[in-house]
Amino acid sequence: MHFKPRLKHQFNMVDLTALVDIIFLLLIFFIITSDMLPLKSLNIETPEIRQDSLPLTTQMVVFMNKEHDIFVGKEKQKVLLAALPAILRKRLLLLRETMPHAKPTIVLNVDRYVNYGTFLKLFYEVQDLGLTIRLSYQKETYAEI
Repeated sequence: MHFKPRLKHQFNMVDLTALVDIIFLLLIFFIITSDMLPLKSLNIETPEIRQDSLPLTTQMVVFMNKEHDIFVGKEKQKVLLAALPAILRKRLLLLRETMPHAKPTIVLNVDRYVNYGTFLKLFYEVQDLGLTIRLSYQKETYAEI
């Protein structure tokens, strides 16, 4: 005797409408109560910085544009390649007098249209100072390609 089960297959689906309703009610509750809570803030005393204070960074920025003009520092002082090491040494001495324990870094920012040979001349002039050198660049955007 071979018996066949005559049970019908039922779909076991959970009704999620009640769960969604509860989630929305909780969301609305937290949104309303979060606006009613007072903002907690910390009272922080920030130090005042005088205009004649020491520099906050030990980075010396050297920038070369596509016309091969060289600019030094945040004030963008235009210099010649031959005079660059002397100017950087002078700035380095000033920086070491004001912050003796600082480790200065030279940031080279070269335009992408500067040819490689000119970049190497600039790099070798800066490398002779014996400082850490950082190269910075801007990524190409799709509009420029």
